[in-house]
Amino acid sequence: MPNIEKDTLEMIFTRFSGSSDQLIPIMEEAQNVFGYLSSEVMKEIARFLKIPESKVYGVATFYALFRLSPRGENMVRVCRGTACHVKGGPYILQEVEKRLGIKAGETGADMKFSLETISCFGSCALAPIMVINDTVYGRMTPAKVEETISDSSKET
Repeated sequence: MPNIEKDTLEMIFTRFSGSSDQLIPIMEEAQNVFGYLSSEVMKEIARFLKIPESKVYGVATFYALFRLSPRGENMVRVCRGTACHVKGGPYILQEVEKRLGIKAGETGADMKFSLETISCFGSCALAPIMVINDTVYGRMTPAKVEETISDSSKET
């Protein structure tokens, strides 16, 4: 682990007592700083809290809010809720994967896009839904995917 990362982690640790019940807040703080939880960061968190590395990894993989790899500049999310599914959500996801050249849960090699699926956005009247960064795109069709992705990549 580079010294700058280790120094940054040590600064994070100074705000905590080292009690194992602080695991999630420390992980959240580290992810906010580094953008994701690398294996080195998780190892240092385990060392600081005096808990097994497997426990840190288990928490990181259990909760959807934690990421184990860096995110792209643009986050694309496709809803897989019931209303979106019924109205063609799987075709939207398939088209996004084709256009970006990545599968759900992956980030492109150029770090331009990351792709996730979400259980439900709660915007069922607009189904099927795709969200790019903080912009919601409703009533998506496979034909609208390329234009929507192209427009969003021009904004960054």
